[in-house]
Amino acid sequence: MNIAQTVARRLIDNVSRVIIGKQREVRMIVLGLLCQGHILLEDVPGVGKTVLAKSLAASIGANFKRLQFTPDMLPSDVTGVSIFNQQTQQFEFRQGPIFAQIVLADEINRATPKTQAALLEAMEERQLTVDGITYPLERPFLVLATQNPIEYEGTFPLPEAQLDRFIMRVHLGYPAPNEEIMMLEAQQHVHPLESVQQSVRVDELIDAQRAIREIYSNFDIKQYIVALVNATRSHPDVYLGASPRGALALFRAAQAFAAIEGREYIIPDDVKVMADFTLAHRIILGPSARIKDISSRSIVQQVINSTPIPGASVGARQY
Repeated sequence: MNIAQTVARRLIDNVSRVIIGKQREVRMIVLGLLCQGHILLEDVPGVGKTVLAKSLAASIGANFKRLQFTPDMLPSDVTGVSIFNQQTQQFEFRQGPIFAQIVLADEINRATPKTQAALLEAMEERQLTVDGITYPLERPFLVLATQNPIEYEGTFPLPEAQLDRFIMRVHLGYPAPNEEIMMLEAQQHVHPLESVQQSVRVDELIDAQRAIREIYSNFDIKQYIVALVNATRSHPDVYLGASPRGALALFRAAQAFAAIEGREYIIPDDVKVMADFTLAHRIILGPSARIKDISSRSIVQQVINSTPIPGASVGARQY
């Protein structure tokens, strides 16, 4: 068993004690963490998005900060601000909530584009520049952003540059009735989050993140990934297809998926499973597609079905 698979299993098992019945979604969140990417959680209120972020941070013993985005929020509320110290007669920088290892950006689409843009440098370069001084961010660094796909009043849609920095988008969804009963029983006396123990050390996680990049991919797999991404750009219902960053996100996610499956190489099914999570949110639909109520996820599925895969034609497994 490789270190990435070991770390992933321990994290998934630990978080699943709190987030009941969502092992597939928890698996994807852990996979994104192993890829050193950021996750966009898109779902209605009350399905456990905040609890998931807190339990993940507790499982790796990481610093956790929560940002509640509102329309009147300023960029300095995210990054921090320089305050003049009367005693030293100098400006001192007070770090904002972005200086944490796990950052929950709750309802990110409620902030103005200017405030949303305060996250761009941190998410891409793992550093922050304030008043001309660049501050490195502590590793690991993960932004878990949430948004409500139903309520649009008083919101600002995420710009394409912001969406493109999320390695994947995950929907939690409602639990099944029996799972919801289990949730009620588990929280009758105390919240399971209070008993979550650290299951993975930070240095183990960093080693697992490095191991992901060693997963082998031959030229045919890389060619297949590029073919899928290019197919989104030429689709008649798509106004703007996935970017080269999207191709890299799919490649990294396929590496991580292969690793947690116990393999040292990528197969086409790894790419097919991860395509929806990594490409759908990067696709901007054309006007005709919106009129026909076509979703970006259905576009990705069409692209997968129409793009020849290298080697034998095997249907994608469901996870």
